[in-house]
Amino acid sequence: MFDWMIGLIERSGYLGIALLMFLENVFPPIPSELIMPSAGYQAGRGELSLIGVILAGTAGSLLGASFWYAAGRLAGEDRLKRWASRHGRWLTLTPQDIDKADDWFDRYNVWAVSLGRLLPTIRTLISIPAGLFEMRTGPFLLFSAIGTTIWSAALAVAGHSLGDNYHAVSDYLNPVANVIVGAVVLAYLYRVVTWRKGRETVDR
Repeated sequence: MFDWMIGLIERSGYLGIALLMFLENVFPPIPSELIMPSAGYQAGRGELSLIGVILAGTAGSLLGASFWYAAGRLAGEDRLKRWASRHGRWLTLTPQDIDKADDWFDRYNVWAVSLGRLLPTIRTLISIPAGLFEMRTGPFLLFSAIGTTIWSAALAVAGHSLGDNYHAVSDYLNPVANVIVGAVVLAYLYRVVTWRKGRETVDR
């Protein structure tokens, strides 16, 4: 996959970077921790502009974030509540939990989106509650763009500065991403195992 990504960037330039960053958001196994540093490395060699690399990465990533935002809006909070009523154990949510999450997101959505876009794994997932809880499109795009630009720029500049050692960025960030994924999975399994039958009634 790595050779394919490098080849796409070399052949397609900014369009290839934007496409890869879009796919990275839609299919998280494609890591931005490899895409943007390698694009920054290409800029360091004079084959691309560093500003162009950052803009292309940001545009593709924002398009991918918008995909999940639209999916969340399409699913809708009411439908999620119905799913929670029927399959609460597997969602590890009750309708009351969803109401609490909605209240929290209404208060902190700007910070959640801005900072969420700076964290591996979370940066993809944060767009879903933004859509589910109907964060306004304008602020979502604005604050997603702020976080995304910072993330893309940091990775591209790191690749540009490290030169042939640009892959070290991925070596450093991959363990962080693995820890986050592991924590999310463990938290989910814990909630499934400790789920109480009839919790919806108890929580009322």
